[in-house]
Amino acid sequence: VAMQGRFHYYEGYSMQEIVFPIRIMKMLGVEYLFVSNASGGTNDAHEIGDLMLITDHINLFFDNPLRGKNIDELGPRFPDMSNIYNKELISKAEAIGKANNIKLHKGVYIGVQGPTFETEAEYTMVKNLGADAVGMSTVPEVIAAIHAGLTCFGISVITDIGISGKIVEVSHEEVQIAAKKSEPKMTLIMKELVKSL
Repeated sequence: VAMQGRFHYYEGYSMQEIVFPIRIMKMLGVEYLFVSNASGGTNDAHEIGDLMLITDHINLFFDNPLRGKNIDELGPRFPDMSNIYNKELISKAEAIGKANNIKLHKGVYIGVQGPTFETEAEYTMVKNLGADAVGMSTVPEVIAAIHAGLTCFGISVITDIGISGKIVEVSHEEVQIAAKKSEPKMTLIMKELVKSL
């Protein structure tokens, strides 16, 4: 099952609406969730167009898709979140990147509501909280997927830089252009990962 885009919290959708496709996938028998996003890099090693394999995340949406009555058919009331991005898939992706001369970073992704891009102070906060990239998606879907027992893999395209001294004014169009340039590399990694399953 492939989605073209996603529902974003900043568009006014509820958390339950955002994760509804994930729950449909679970009911269809899907076992793996591969997610991608465009994000602002806060690691000094990041450059625009780089790819980052997500090793963990921080939820700064101040909401959670599991809030409310638990759906027992989907998963437990209190799901464990200690290993949400599968280490074996991350290792496979690293090997694919190395074999195809694709530079890959690994790091923590922080999810925020949006739709504003971060201020310089907010980028500093993100970095101080231990995140390497920040974006407006992914976290709700992955929470719902882990709750439902799916194995998750995530990758970020660094489309802008949130590092003091490197921050410049950014537009949505510029983010889309940067993401499009990195798309072939990300697609290759995703396709090879799927083949390996």
